[in-house]
Amino acid sequence: MMSMTCHGLDFGKTLRDLGACACSSNTYVDRYTVKTSAKRVFRSCIRDYGARSLVYCRRETSSCRVSSTRTPDTLLNAMNTGLVQSPSEVLDLNKGRKSTTSLKNMFEAVADDLLALNQNLQSVVGAENPVLMSAAEQIFSAGGKRMRPALVFLVSRATAEIVGLKELTVKHRRLAEIIEMIHTASLIHDDVLDDSNMRRGKATVHQLYGTRVAVLAGDFMFAQSSWYLANLENIEVIKLISQVIKDFASGEIKQASSLFDCDIQLEEYMIKSYYKTASLIAASTKGAAIFSGVDSSIAQQMYEYGKNLGLSFQVVDDILDFTQSAEQLGKPAATDLAKGNLTAPVIFALEKETKLREIIESEFCDDDSLDEAIQLVKKSGGIERAQQLAEEKADLAIQNLQCLPRSKFRSCLEEMVLYNLERID
Repeated sequence: MMSMTCHGLDFGKTLRDLGACACSSNTYVDRYTVKTSAKRVFRSCIRDYGARSLVYCRRETSSCRVSSTRTPDTLLNAMNTGLVQSPSEVLDLNKGRKSTTSLKNMFEAVADDLLALNQNLQSVVGAENPVLMSAAEQIFSAGGKRMRPALVFLVSRATAEIVGLKELTVKHRRLAEIIEMIHTASLIHDDVLDDSNMRRGKATVHQLYGTRVAVLAGDFMFAQSSWYLANLENIEVIKLISQVIKDFASGEIKQASSLFDCDIQLEEYMIKSYYKTASLIAASTKGAAIFSGVDSSIAQQMYEYGKNLGLSFQVVDDILDFTQSAEQLGKPAATDLAKGNLTAPVIFALEKETKLREIIESEFCDDDSLDEAIQLVKKSGGIERAQQLAEEKADLAIQNLQCLPRSKFRSCLEEMVLYNLERID
């Protein structure tokens, strides 16, 4: 198991459930030794039991009971090590049944908040330049899920309950708008750097308006979001979100410097994934908690939740690049591999397939070499191992939510983790 630190991030935590399995023995159960048969149980338990301890038993086991001796006073300390136990209770792992999770259902709890956000985004961007406004509108209306602002609203409401806030503050709402603007700006720049012509099934900004306008539109939105950020007048949140913009650039530089590099390590991939995806989500969730006025330990757990969800989300995205069609992705499939950006499935596959290294290092000079590389990744088990990694980070995200009181908002945050994993099916 790897172990590393980056911006206070520990990517190498050991994941075992602290529970006694009555159907086997009073020893720790390593969930991934039986990952295939347990996958459905894992997802069912998230839905029915939220963030309680999950213990996986063998396929032939009909039921499993989980009990814990951990006291509430030591719960946060346990989560900080990546290991956690639930309060003493019994879980029947056969009780839950897998069902499809939808963003629409999850976002229903904050539907009014999202509606107000959609109405405000255009005015927040500003109307000084019609071309920039048109470019921004193109991507705002391109079918985005609004996942990041939804997370801001869900964490805001979940943490507001702790301190007795009955309604969100103006700063909560402004933070959600700022986060969506930063995310949108990063997408515009990403499409320029990747020379992508399609996003979410629509033409990209630089395809419609040219590279110059796209770069300026992205810069403008970064600048506008920074101005609104400064007006929040909270130095902790300002530092937190400013770091995200720096991380975007660091992630792009790391990616550009490692193209077609078959010696890239998983640790490097995780750092890059944090910079490009998880950093913004982590800052969003922590910022929301800060504006609720909760204890710093809870705000930090919200940061860890966002980080682990973001890492899991990026790994799943990288899996889908191999398993979905261009129509499903809204862009050509396997584009990362074609451009030399080696993601988790490829990194795992390279451990077994020497032929894959030869193809990648040739930069796909032969006509059919990309298709052959894709098949080698699938054949080697690289996708399955990447899925394990996504599930590992998802489990940590669920554990991070245990500091929150049970509510519909916490349930939605848990279901967000489940939704991400279900995208692979």
